[in-house]
Amino acid sequence: MQLAVILLLTVVFSLSSIYYIYAYRGNIRYRCWSEYFRKGWPIFAPLNCLLYLFSHSKVKKPIIDTQSFKELDELRANWQVIRDEALALQQQGDLEDINQAGSDAYYDVGFRTFHKYGWRKFYLKWYGYTHTSAQTMCPKTTAILSRVKNINGAMFAYMPANSELTRHLDPVACSLRYHLGLQTPNSKDCFINVDGQEYAWQDGKDLLFDETYLHFVKNNTEESRLILMCDFDRPVNLFGKLINFCYKLLMKASLVPNTAEDKSGLANKVFKTVAPVLQRSKALKKTNRKAYKCLKYTLNTLLLLMILGLIAGVIELFSWLFF
Repeated sequence: MQLAVILLLTVVFSLSSIYYIYAYRGNIRYRCWSEYFRKGWPIFAPLNCLLYLFSHSKVKKPIIDTQSFKELDELRANWQVIRDEALALQQQGDLEDINQAGSDAYYDVGFRTFHKYGWRKFYLKWYGYTHTSAQTMCPKTTAILSRVKNINGAMFAYMPANSELTRHLDPVACSLRYHLGLQTPNSKDCFINVDGQEYAWQDGKDLLFDETYLHFVKNNTEESRLILMCDFDRPVNLFGKLINFCYKLLMKASLVPNTAEDKSGLANKVFKTVAPVLQRSKALKKTNRKAYKCLKYTLNTLLLLMILGLIAGVIELFSWLFF
């Protein structure tokens, strides 16, 4: 019986990977297999494909109509209140201080590329936890978010002038991504491209999209962009909720604090520990490439084993339920 389950899962993994690469879902494709394995997080492909299958029909597209989710009216109606608290953080220098190298907030596995491109962020809540610092510094925004069901995570996201985020996708499909413009250039030159479709941010306007489609961001203006960015619960049936239960446990482990008073997830603690090693590895790459590759593959293998542990738990659950 276990052999049959393994064979079935092998077939599912192969088909779901092909589905991802050749974009039977979506218009934008990976350039090659190597890009997919480097950037596509193939380990999550089977569970993501099941979530697509179990999703409500209205969200089976790259960009989704925000008006079909009336619970988001609360955010749209209060965007100026949210904006004022976000601007206060920015003007006081808190966004800069919180995201400086060496702070716990800097060691963010999920959004580590933000710092590379000069972005700044401030977490408000994350998969079951509302940040203590956010309740103190942004009490009105956290109160508004508490009234909106299906918000799994939320943050302020600051993008500087003349910056970008290169093409990527988010690895797990448990949530959709929601953006609410707070202070933006209000220009078509500051935009996100999701599966070939461009959307330019505007103050008070919102966007809902599936972040597991390939997307990239560019700000080709002289002004910065500030938005509220949320993880909005993917509408799924009962089988999808079983998968999302496991996914959300993984997301809880990626909890990142703003300040010392906030809780910290396992991924944040591990990343903070290995980050100095990663920094030294960059220097090692120049002086001893063989040693660098050995270190790189060792760390990647450890990460893969952690993910496989989660997948194994899901497999065991499904084999128990259906076999």
